[in-house]
Amino acid sequence: MYNFLSKSPNDTLDFARNFAKDLILGDVIVLIGDLGSGKTKFTEGILSFFGIENEISSPTFTIVNEYISNNITIYHFDVYRLKDSSDFYNIGGDEYFDKGISIIEWGDIITDALPPKYTKITFERVSENEDYRNLFIENIV
Repeated sequence: MYNFLSKSPNDTLDFARNFAKDLILGDVIVLIGDLGSGKTKFTEGILSFFGIENEISSPTFTIVNEYISNNITIYHFDVYRLKDSSDFYNIGGDEYFDKGISIIEWGDIITDALPPKYTKITFERVSENEDYRNLFIENIV
């Protein structure tokens, strides 16, 4: 596990763009943190690396947004409104994992539906400065 201290939304975007350089088909990124902690901003950074920069929003009501860039599809999930992993299975969420890159906000709600290997990023506010965020990055295997 390692961590990154983001001092601004732009830091989060830059870190995510750099993080995205190593992503490949089948990668799953699980984002965990309070409302407004930077999960969607991080997703924006990943999407911008792949040339997707328009109309990015958290898919709270639709559960998943699909973005296509050149030869890869990125699935952006927001599972906040799901009760548990059975809801995720009911919408066929697990069927997306092998089809592209999956980014899942609030992924701790569906932990038992996640593949055996994924990257978990936990966003925590820093009490000394309201703009700062600690991002804890952990590869789950």
